[in-house]
Amino acid sequence: MTATPRAPRIAIFTDEPGWHGRVLSEAFAAAGYAARYVSLKECRIDVDGGTPSVVIPGFEDGLPAGALVRGVAGGTLEEVVLRLDVLHALPLLGVPVVNSGRAIERTVDKAMTSFLLARADIPTPRTWVTESREAAAAVAARVFADGRTLVLKPLFGSQGEGIVRVATAAELAAAAPLTGVWYLQEFIERGVGDYRDWRVLVVQGRARAAMQRVSEHWITNRAQGARCEPTTLDPELARLAEAAAAAVDIDYTGVDLMRDRDGRWWVGEVNGIPAWQGLQRVTDVDIAPLLAGALLARIDAAQ
Repeated sequence: MTATPRAPRIAIFTDEPGWHGRVLSEAFAAAGYAARYVSLKECRIDVDGGTPSVVIPGFEDGLPAGALVRGVAGGTLEEVVLRLDVLHALPLLGVPVVNSGRAIERTVDKAMTSFLLARADIPTPRTWVTESREAAAAVAARVFADGRTLVLKPLFGSQGEGIVRVATAAELAAAAPLTGVWYLQEFIERGVGDYRDWRVLVVQGRARAAMQRVSEHWITNRAQGARCEPTTLDPELARLAEAAAAAVDIDYTGVDLMRDRDGRWWVGEVNGIPAWQGLQRVTDVDIAPLLAGALLARIDAAQ
């Protein structure tokens, strides 16, 4: 009897598979691939006198056909660097990774994201990043003198945690970051009580779905209580989101945009490991197969 060929295998890097892991596994299965959840914390790099290798639990008999990153666990600097080293090493061994380690580095670091957006002439809030308390205070003084306010954000952060709006020197001093890095961004003024932003999903360079996040507070992250609502993906919204994704060179991303009180669009953030459960609830687009397709396109190109 001829043995049935085993389906090619995919690694989904995550510590909390949950709903996202399940729908991704189903999407890969529909395309003929078997997915396995793996924590990057459990992977290692071996340089043992021969060809260097990456050891992934569950893939001891051969590396996966590709890997999709759903999470990079936090830790010490050395721990996080090692996990990113795994993502950097796999493509050198012929294993496509989506999103790439480099793309994740660019997007988790808000300073580099802001730099790349501005370099590509994409409208993004004025931003200043420094380790100097004096330099931060000087920037704030100029902005406050113009009647504007600032948002102080963690350089590495997500889901709206640790974000503070400041309008005076005293408020800035009271909000001093524990990390010693001041990431200051000009607050985009919207209409009174208009607390909303737009999340656009871009996959393989194309804007595919969008939603509004509406809040009772100026922080509009879903994790902070905002509600997700359907919206039209109009051409300007799509164009800016696609340009932002291109600026950071990423396979798929959630781009966050704001509209000021004069109707102008601004790109706030580009997310390298975006969640999409809220978006899926308000769009007819089936998202997981799109993300699986981005990796499978990389695999086909590599072959």
